[in-house]
Amino acid sequence: MTDELMIAEKLSHAIDLLRFELQALRTQLEYANQLTANRLDNLETSRRDHEARLRQVQDAAIQFKLLAGLATGGGLLSVIALLKALITP
Repeated sequence: MTDELMIAEKLSHAIDLLRFELQALRTQLEYANQLTANRLDNLETSRRDHEARLRQVQDAAIQFKLLAGLATGGGLLSVIALLKALITP
């Protein structure tokens, strides 16, 4: 009878150890998922900022071309440059 109790105790202890290990793995997986989600959010924010900067640079280039065209072209060429700048995105 004592052998059976000893085996039952060992099995119970082994099951407890497996449960603790499983819980630790679940905790690590949850942390990894949170970390990955945070990294993805940071990348998406960075991409949006980069796109906004590119748009600002493009707008500045269009304004510069317009002003340069108005300053050097005069008359009809200035009106054409103005219309072209307003029509093209």
